[in-house]
Amino acid sequence: MPADKDKLDLGILSADIGDFANISGLAHPDLINRRHAHMGGAPLMYSDPIWIQRGEGVWVYDEAGRRYLDCYNNVPCVGHCNPRVVDALSRQSSQLNINSRYLHNLIVEYAEELTASFPQGLDHCFFVCTGSEANDLAVRMARAVTGANGVVVMSHAYHGATTLAYELSTMFSGTEGGPDHVAQVEPPDLFRGSYRAGEAEVGKKYAAFVDGAIQSLEERGQGCAAFLCDPLFDSQGGLEAPADYLQQVYQRVRKAGGLCIADEVQGGFARTGILWSFERYGVVPDIVTLGKPMGNGHPLAAVVTTRDIAERFSSSAFYGNTFAGNPVSAAVGKAVLEEIHSRDLVTHAARTGEYLRQRLVWLQSRHELIGNIRGFGLYQGVELVSDRGSLQPAKEQARAVPEAMKERGVLIGLTGRHNNVLKIRPPLVFDKDNVDELIAALDEVLTTTTVG
Repeated sequence: MPADKDKLDLGILSADIGDFANISGLAHPDLINRRHAHMGGAPLMYSDPIWIQRGEGVWVYDEAGRRYLDCYNNVPCVGHCNPRVVDALSRQSSQLNINSRYLHNLIVEYAEELTASFPQGLDHCFFVCTGSEANDLAVRMARAVTGANGVVVMSHAYHGATTLAYELSTMFSGTEGGPDHVAQVEPPDLFRGSYRAGEAEVGKKYAAFVDGAIQSLEERGQGCAAFLCDPLFDSQGGLEAPADYLQQVYQRVRKAGGLCIADEVQGGFARTGILWSFERYGVVPDIVTLGKPMGNGHPLAAVVTTRDIAERFSSSAFYGNTFAGNPVSAAVGKAVLEEIHSRDLVTHAARTGEYLRQRLVWLQSRHELIGNIRGFGLYQGVELVSDRGSLQPAKEQARAVPEAMKERGVLIGLTGRHNNVLKIRPPLVFDKDNVDELIAALDEVLTTTTVG
């Protein structure tokens, strides 16, 4: 376990009942007690958790009928209970659901439509159920193809809950921890990192850290199988990397014989105002992993790669999954893609995200607590600092803000190494009126939140 508790402080409450002060004073003490009795390891949001009963579009509703503007949950990317998705799921469920080792047109059609949305060459997919499984499988592929074992990841990364994905999630191990097959590099944080915005060749400087990571893996006898990175840098605080950073890193990794894996579980499906967040940096990965928003709440994920990698992996390894790529999942996935394309949610996310960014910049001019704003499209991070000169993280204030926003009917999250970055990540159907409601609530909360 890491010595610094911040490494495990994800902006959510532990399921330990001792974390809830005066549980009898909470809204749902009996339900919390029952949950703890049978789901002891499952964390909860907020000091007084909400009992959510239904959702629609950008809204969720509690048991009393109070609605909350959802500015956090990217799983329902085309909106909670999207009619097109619900209809597709219901219709296919009433006809057939079976494993993907039988022929079914929907599964093939979905694979065709999904891979057609990627750059040329990324034309093969393996269906899985979760982003964790996708990252696990992607690393297995890289190891099978390269013959190496080591993986380069960001410090304070999160890539999933399987044994392998957890080992690659350095937010749990600290900068010095982790197994021999994992090497960490400093994230390209232009606000508080080793190199800052405005410095010369800052992308090249950050990319050079990868050389040391590769050398470390070689010295441990692991070799470099892959570089795994979320192009949103979500767990690092939603960073905006230098424009040439990933190009520089990919060159180094490929020169060392490794493959480049883009974890699009957070950034994919138009989140950043383009379909895939890696495209913003002018790179084409060897493998892409997908998850959360892919099924709009239905457990669906995938690994997308090239024919060569797929065939080389399949010739030496076996991958099967009873539930992945079944007809119902395929119907749901197709419906999500159709909704994104038919409503042009890519453009919508870009335009609404631009308006959101403008309004956040306005908030920054009003509140000294806001040190930095970064992100793309409908993913924005707001870093809170107690002093703009020293950049001291405003941890306690940041933790208080989502709680206060919830009381005003707006849901946001926290992220970052210091857990001081407000995470704004609404469904893609979020509009300008929703932005105005979010900003009004956040302005009110920050006005009553003291600096220092």
